[in-house]
Amino acid sequence: MITFCTISKAEHDLFGELRVQMVEQDLVTRDITDIPTLRVMSLVPRHCFVPRQYWDVAYADQPLSIGHGQTISQPYVVALMTQYLSVRYGEKVLEIGTGSGYQSAILATLTDQVYSIEIRKELANLARSSLESLGYTAVRVKHGDGYRGWEEFSPFDKIIVTAAADHIPVSLIEQLKEDGRLIMPVGDTSQSQDLMLGEKIGGEFKDSKISSVRFVPLTGEVDKRME
Repeated sequence: MITFCTISKAEHDLFGELRVQMVEQDLVTRDITDIPTLRVMSLVPRHCFVPRQYWDVAYADQPLSIGHGQTISQPYVVALMTQYLSVRYGEKVLEIGTGSGYQSAILATLTDQVYSIEIRKELANLARSSLESLGYTAVRVKHGDGYRGWEEFSPFDKIIVTAAADHIPVSLIEQLKEDGRLIMPVGDTSQSQDLMLGEKIGGEFKDSKISSVRFVPLTGEVDKRME
């Protein structure tokens, strides 16, 4: 992974064009219609959050390895989750699974309060360094197990989980504000999962399926709960 993203003006212009192309060909032509989501997807430099060896396919609609057995989701899935989360400026967002920091940067372009937890220390440190070097100061990254959320800063307006489990942790539901939204892949981690969107209304949490997805498994305490 990289922690800095120094590029030439020619590369800057090229990557900018590729982001626009990505938005127009892979997002707008499908079901991504939310203007704020399309705007941030056209702004955040995905190439800065993948190893340099993958820069030539950084804006292809495909997941890419970021090391440590983890991947960065394909742009369409990032946009889909962002669109349904519907983050607005001033809202407090919790992210479980920082990874390389790309989704964190997307969220930090939409609001000024992003709290992200990554269970792999190396990735947490790299993501923190990358986000800071790129000026995404709204993100606070913590190395730890996200299964129990981040109670110190709860409740959250929105919660996004970027790894799969066979259930939605009760602790995350408890840390969600009234009228808040939570999005997470749920299902058998050896197969495809259901991308679920949940909302807390009148103190009750109700969820529904958005689509089928394939994410790496959530690890840590969740493993004990799945035994």
